[in-house]
Amino acid sequence: MLRRMTQTRATEAQPRATRRKLPALSVKARRAAAMVTAWREAAGLTLREASEGSAIDFTRLSRLEKAKYHMGEGDVLRLASAYKITDPVAVRAVAAAAETPPGSSWTASYARHLSQSFVDFIELEGDAQRLRLMHPVVVPGLLQTPGYARELIGRSQEQLAERAETLVAVRLGRQEVLSRAGKGVELHALVHEAALHAHLGDGGTVMSDQVRHLLDLGSRPGITVQVVPLSTHPAYGSNGGLTLLEFAHPWAPVASVDSATGGKHTEDPREVEVLAAGFDFTASAALPVDQSRELLKTHLERLKA
Repeated sequence: MLRRMTQTRATEAQPRATRRKLPALSVKARRAAAMVTAWREAAGLTLREASEGSAIDFTRLSRLEKAKYHMGEGDVLRLASAYKITDPVAVRAVAAAAETPPGSSWTASYARHLSQSFVDFIELEGDAQRLRLMHPVVVPGLLQTPGYARELIGRSQEQLAERAETLVAVRLGRQEVLSRAGKGVELHALVHEAALHAHLGDGGTVMSDQVRHLLDLGSRPGITVQVVPLSTHPAYGSNGGLTLLEFAHPWAPVASVDSATGGKHTEDPREVEVLAAGFDFTASAALPVDQSRELLKTHLERLKA
């Protein structure tokens, strides 16, 4: 769980001078520690009582809960027994997450270019079974072609020029989740029509490829693409980019909000509920899937003309 550590992504790329030391535990292991802590609290036990009931040293248990120490599968099983957790699926999932070592994600080779909280988000994104995303200005990152991503990243901040290709590679790497759409993963994307009118200075080639890609994605099982038309009231989807992630039991949903400073992700249930309602509000104004496809085809013809 992340509700104890709502995280702010200062930026996707992190300058060397401000780069933080990587945490000792992976985000999955930290979620496991938070979940075990929630089990103890739900059981109404103090840390001292939990230590006595599980025969785990008080100081060690305290550090396990704070994700200062590695919590192994054996620790999870002992604590689950002490807390009388009767959900074997949850216990197995938490035990497996606790054993996930840091640096085991595909992002490890890019770690020096990324803020840790962004690495955490990428790992969470890759584990999600349901993803909902929208952006009021650009095509959401998971749906971007290499050319479109290169245009956005290469021009976003001058100081990122040297790392632009690395960041493009990271963005494209995140799209691996799309290969599992319809096979246990569902994705629902809202694309504002304003994004389709972007002038990228290349004669429309990049945008043509991008619109064609949206049509292709929208035809795949497990992927829903809807367009929010220009005629829609600006109140719909005007609060910035949003990604909602839902996971297999027992993990709570996570919401991520983009901003000029990078954004944040949170598991706080109240915040997630509000943000999910905002997505649904915008989706209610989007064109149905068939009409969205027709509008995308119209824009493709315009770009080819």
